[in-house]
Amino acid sequence: MAGEPRGNGDSADRDDRFEDAKPTSDEARSAFSHPLGVPLPPVPEDEHPTSEFAVPEGLVPPASFEHGSAFTPPEGIPVVGPLAKPGTPWQDRMRTMVRMPLAERPVPERVARTEDVETGPAAPRVLDLTLRIGELLLAGGEGAEDVEAAMFGVAHAYGLDRVEPTVTFTLLSITHQPSLVDDPVTLSRTVRRRGTDYTRLASVFGLVADITQGEVTLEESYRRLAEMRRNRHPFSKGALTVASGALSGAASLLVGGDALVFVLAALGAMLGDRLAWLCAGRGLPEFYQFAAAAMPPAAIGVTVALLESSVMASAVITGGLFALIPGRALVAAVHDGLTGFYITAAARLLEVVYLIVGIVCGVLMVLYVGAELNANLTPDAVHHAHRPVLQLFAAMLLALAFCVLLQQPRSTVLLATLNGGVAWLIYGAMTTANVPPVPSTVCAAGLVGLFGQLLSRYQFASSLPYITAAIGPLLPGSSTYFGLLNIAQGDVNQGFEKLATAVALALAIAIGVNLGGELARLFIKTPGVETPLPGRRAAKRTRGF
Repeated sequence: MAGEPRGNGDSADRDDRFEDAKPTSDEARSAFSHPLGVPLPPVPEDEHPTSEFAVPEGLVPPASFEHGSAFTPPEGIPVVGPLAKPGTPWQDRMRTMVRMPLAERPVPERVARTEDVETGPAAPRVLDLTLRIGELLLAGGEGAEDVEAAMFGVAHAYGLDRVEPTVTFTLLSITHQPSLVDDPVTLSRTVRRRGTDYTRLASVFGLVADITQGEVTLEESYRRLAEMRRNRHPFSKGALTVASGALSGAASLLVGGDALVFVLAALGAMLGDRLAWLCAGRGLPEFYQFAAAAMPPAAIGVTVALLESSVMASAVITGGLFALIPGRALVAAVHDGLTGFYITAAARLLEVVYLIVGIVCGVLMVLYVGAELNANLTPDAVHHAHRPVLQLFAAMLLALAFCVLLQQPRSTVLLATLNGGVAWLIYGAMTTANVPPVPSTVCAAGLVGLFGQLLSRYQFASSLPYITAAIGPLLPGSSTYFGLLNIAQGDVNQGFEKLATAVALALAIAIGVNLGGELARLFIKTPGVETPLPGRRAAKRTRGF
């Protein structure tokens, strides 16, 4: 009993000494700590030792690790300098990034910005600005690939490298992953309304160019976007109505009409335009707006046929249809399909089909009434070769009217008008030489796309203002009308044959425009770039599987 307290005291003393000798949690060593008595290795001179995957000194990488290999080279993915040169259009730089797989994308040099990277804008705000810019571009009719390129360029300019934009017909989304261990941030935005204001589209392109060059901050970009939304259209509704009449009148001259036909076609188009505005004000969908707009020109043509005058009724109706054919949407749909955006292309094509069906319904209702009244509606001669000067003037007037309808910037109207004249000149020369209409249309539309792409690269702007109006003289208005007329008269086979010709011509226009633009990007040297850009890879052939 006498030794028990002593033993407890010794134990307590040992516990106290053990607690004093026990290191704190910050000083605790792992089970793999260096053993006592063994000298420590020398501390490396470099505070950050090299990775075990670094290339050893004196080792030359094999030739298989050159650029374009399927494997990551030992020295890492190189920085692509030409992508960041100030003279390079941002469309070329960012389209190069978008068309390459994520694992093989180069790392472009970012333009130095004034704000500090550490205190830069928050990622959600950058993604929100990127979506707003993409929304304006997609709503203005820009192709899905160019929208993705713009979104990629804006996000990259503000410091977000790991981003993946996604563009469909009505939905825009973008995902940013800060690192491999952080949760991704995804934002989306829905495009509910579309318009044809190419002035606003040009302003958005200018904003994207300034952002990618590091000339504007995030707050300034938001302010400029707000100003773009508040700005009024450059042309009023009255000017649009007059332009619609001028377009239809010029189209009637292209298919053999005279001065009286010009006036009647213009009158029918203006009445149809006002009727369509009335339907839009009542909230009716575009399908019914197009059906209503197609009825007055057809009604005037049927009236002229009932009066049994010498006026070409078919030219009056054909001119009215020119202003309604959705050539802009068709070109955008085919462009999206050729660049691999099949969902967006299918949705755009479905929109084109619905609009054309609306035109068909409006015209057929009037033609059925005319057939019941025994109106003398017969296909007339079109594209008279003995009036080349008048038809060239009419083609340029048609392109000019299209520029007004598309709300283009005034600085682009003259160039787009001249581009339309060149398109008709090439088409007329080839058809005079007995070249079939489809190849002639492809060549003329290809030159339109080529010149439009060159002009856009020179102006650092979108190519749509230089292309969409210029393809107006090539639209298949006469084939569409003759197909509808044959169907109304009971000749369904001949009618569908004419409609198939119209579809073939429309596809020829879209493919020619896209081919011309791709040739411009492929062979034309970008200003300010000394070395060629890396290859823009496309999707591989499936080979049937």
